[in-house]
Amino acid sequence: QVQLVESGGGLVQPGGSLRLSCAASGFTLNNYFMSWYRQAPGKERELVAGIINTGGRTNYADSVKGRFTISRDNAKNTVYLQMNSLKPEDTAVYYCYAYFSRTLNYWGQGTQVTVSA
Repeated sequence: QVQLVESGGGLVQPGGSLRLSCAASGFTLNNYFMSWYRQAPGKERELVAGIINTGGRTNYADSVKGRFTISRDNAKNTVYLQMNSLKPEDTAVYYCYAYFSRTLNYWGQGTQVTVSA
């Protein structure tokens, strides 16, 4: 069964850090472009960060540049999102997304991140 399972979300104070993980099962991530999206209540889902299959190139939303880092470990079939200097506006459900083609792509179930004092 093909699955992406996110973990690592939770409640953190402003200025704190979290590390999200996205573990794939039923397929290998090696050839997939991986990304993290987030969706806050009442807002559209937005791209947070992306990383190519080799890990050599990344891109970030302007709102998280310098604070978040996406990485991947193809040997572990896992992608990560290190989030530092968290702000209340980072509160959202974070989703992992694996893209190979328009007909071959997968979403995780999401993990809640809440930044609050």
